[in-house]
Amino acid sequence: MKKGEKTACLILGAGKGTRMRSSLPKVLHRIQGKTMIEHVLELVAPFGFIPTVVVTGYKGAEVAKAAKGVKIIRQKKLLGSGHAVISAKAAFAPLKGDLLVMCGDTPLVRRDTLRRLLKEHRSNGAACTLVTAKLKDPAGYGRILRDENDDIEGILEETDILAGNSATDEINVGAYCFDIVHLFEALKSVKINKKKKEYYLTDVIDLLRKRGLKIESVCTQDEKEALGVNSRKDLSSAEEVMRERALKRSMDNGVTVVDPRNTYIDKSCEIGRDTVIMPFTMIEGDVKIGRDCTVGPFARLRSGTRLDDGAEIGNFVEVTRSRIGSGTKIKHHSYIGDAFVGKNANIGAGTITANYDGKKKNRTVIKDGAFIGSGTIFVAPVTVGRKAVTGAGSVLTKNTKVPDSSVVLGVPARILKEDR
Repeated sequence: MKKGEKTACLILGAGKGTRMRSSLPKVLHRIQGKTMIEHVLELVAPFGFIPTVVVTGYKGAEVAKAAKGVKIIRQKKLLGSGHAVISAKAAFAPLKGDLLVMCGDTPLVRRDTLRRLLKEHRSNGAACTLVTAKLKDPAGYGRILRDENDDIEGILEETDILAGNSATDEINVGAYCFDIVHLFEALKSVKINKKKKEYYLTDVIDLLRKRGLKIESVCTQDEKEALGVNSRKDLSSAEEVMRERALKRSMDNGVTVVDPRNTYIDKSCEIGRDTVIMPFTMIEGDVKIGRDCTVGPFARLRSGTRLDDGAEIGNFVEVTRSRIGSGTKIKHHSYIGDAFVGKNANIGAGTITANYDGKKKNRTVIKDGAFIGSGTIFVAPVTVGRKAVTGAGSVLTKNTKVPDSSVVLGVPARILKEDR
């Protein structure tokens, strides 16, 4: 690549995924609450590729909705990965620079691996640099073929493997960086595979080598990156890998996870140092937790939740789209949705914010130092003032505003005492 030329990115997301046995396009199956295509797009986003293009095919309109902010090209006939790349050629005109090509069903590739790939490719003058991995059980993957000098001479797809080639344990991960001119020149010579009736992108490797061009590779440091999702079992395995990574990252950052085997933390979560996560806790989406918090056991924090330092969320508590202030305790059997809870408040067992009126979500505000009695129901929108108290079993109806330092009680709740 010449100085000043930019790298483009192409993500292949056209496949149906027959082995998934689903009406969904393969790349729309979810891992940790996000589609695979979203995970891959998040992976490449920090590199600033211009342009980033997604090739769609089967139910392409649905894939396009998930692939926001990038250029979409439709592969009109599903004739394989090589044909998918050819379908996108016009998006990269004029052809110059490098092109990163990734499969939309490889969400476990690490960003550091892509950095290594790009760095190696830009420094070695190769026509193609690709990511490989060595697996104990390489069944189901295309194999890397090397010559006596250990140079790559081709990739053999799983369906074409012969007995003599089956011993190799090095597989093709499905991430490549190409000199874009050499790529599209070679694609002109790719022939349809007689078994699959498809044009394989991997055939380009052999063609480039025969033209005397250099092929290089980087090998993953973690074989789990190589997992492509082709079945429901693979989907479950990918979910487990992402969960393990999120747990490890949290623990490396100073979070205590009491029982990692029975704790779910989404990779999007941010958790502060010295927070303790108890067993059977689920933290999903863009949750942010401060320092010195306690969460669980059997708690669920959903997307949009913010816990300030020192907050405590106990057993069978669900929180969504809410901010919980520092030092506040919500210890038992409660649902807090679309709420703001101030500092040092106490939320009694069985408290419910009835946030949905059938048309929209409404907000509950509970200010600093409030004491909420067990079984209180807030029919939002409701506001509870500083150091106010609600009696056990109270129902605060829509648009109720409880003054600071007052006590309310009953169904519906009435002011029992002001300025306590």
